Amino acid sequence: MECENGDGPNLDGLSDLQAFEIIGLLVDQAADEGNLTLVDHALALADQLQERDLTPEQLALLDYFRANAWACRYQQQHANSPTAWDFDQPEVGQQLLLLRQAAHGPGFAAMAPMRQCQVLTNLGNQLDTLGRFIEARACWDAAIEIDSNFWMAIANRARALMFYAEALYDSGHRCVFAYHAHRALIEAVALIASHPHLGDPHLSEKFSTFAETIARHFDLDAIAKSYRPDGGCLGRSEDERGYRRWCLSNTLFLNPLNDVDKAPIAARDILNLPSFTTSLGEPPVVIGMFNELKQAFASARWLLWEGTRAEDAHFSDRGVMLFNTLDYPSYGLGVEKLKMAFRLSYSIFDKIAYFLNYYLQLGQQEHKVNFRSIWREQNGKVLRERIAGSKNWPLRGLYWLSKDLFEEGMKNSTDPDAREIADLRNHLEHRYFKIHEYSLPAHPRDSPSYDPVAYTISRTDFERRALRLLQLARSALIYLSLAMHHEERGRNRDGLFMPMHLDIWRDNWKR
Repeated sequence: MECENGDGPNLDGLSDLQAFEIIGLLVDQAADEGNLTLVDHALALADQLQERDLTPEQLALLDYFRANAWACRYQQQHANSPTAWDFDQPEVGQQLLLLRQAAHGPGFAAMAPMRQCQVLTNLGNQLDTLGRFIEARACWDAAIEIDSNFWMAIANRARALMFYAEALYDSGHRCVFAYHAHRALIEAVALIASHPHLGDPHLSEKFSTFAETIARHFDLDAIAKSYRPDGGCLGRSEDERGYRRWCLSNTLFLNPLNDVDKAPIAARDILNLPSFTTSLGEPPVVIGMFNELKQAFASARWLLWEGTRAEDAHFSDRGVMLFNTLDYPSYGLGVEKLKMAFRLSYSIFDKIAYFLNYYLQLGQQEHKVNFRSIWREQNGKVLRERIAGSKNWPLRGLYWLSKDLFEEGMKNSTDPDAREIADLRNHLEHRYFKIHEYSLPAHPRDSPSYDPVAYTISRTDFERRALRLLQLARSALIYLSLAMHHEERGRNRDGLFMPMHLDIWRDNWKR
């Protein structure tokens, strides 16, 4: 590595392999020494290396190294500092973007399995840091699916489960989370002994200590005896059972247990708001708001299920005369159900913003409330003081989830199924939109079947993105409930209180 005009290091005369080794060594040394100058050097060399004709695999590896450099910068600037609770975390945001580029780019499949696991595990770690603990679990699960012995993902998932558990208001759920976390930590410690090369084996003691702490605070034997994951009912008919199994496998129940189990016990939408206080005589407005959000989600979920399984033409489509435009788009009630599921899922986010504006008394004018603008002052630049000063982890998760949907920089580097969600919604609501049954038509521009105006997408891709949107809506609703729980725990409860009893709205009352 030479210096160019005395300005700093460069990669002249080094092969690609040597360049990668130098950058990797610099990042490791920077982390060991806490040296931000070495971090700057490593990032500058990465920029130089990217100018070469690199393979997709090399580009993915370069993003991974860059993310590690930004992780070192974060540790030096924010670790054990009050700024670690800032809602805006530029260093973590950079890691998130780079790791997503590596995980979802064309070079990921060519990477060695261990490197794939490292990318996914680190991505999960950063999502968890930002309060998106539900999406983080999916990353760790993906790493474990690649290599079931990759104990770093197992241990990090377990530790995160306990942070999730602490955010819950249901003590029974908290016990189940502790039980799963303890089992996973014990598994990780055992795997370290047999597979020490998959990470830093010195972490074994740390994981063991964490497992012992859980065992001291929870009666794990009693939890194991009482926990019956298969005890729930999946429904009265085969159709209902098939629907609920689909919801479980895609983690679509409004139930935190669905994040640790895909068993019948999690097949109920039991998530509600925590206990909260209001002024005497004030109606339970937020409960009504949350009722609407839950019902919208449940209906969108069912519409997506039905739309993905529509095979025969519905009688409502008979006699609806349409013309063949030669590019064979999909029409019919089944397709419209997919579109309705997408629209209904998307509407949930702005309604969450309306909830936050009312509950947190943010003062946003009602006609200007949306999931993009609710976080900042009217100028759109400065975070609201009520938001920026919060140590509310689930609320921070909601904030960063909003970035995926609405911030251009985040959308451009998010996962493939979420990348075009905002564009899809815009065309679906306001423009010209076509879903094609199989693959997109490959008609030349001068062909009479070429449609230059329509936004086109295959049915498979649309179904996947609609599912992804529904999963994001589920995450947002859980974050909202747990953010309110955090808020209520910190509120002053001096004075006299009178409980308000509310009946459950019975299923047979629903029409």
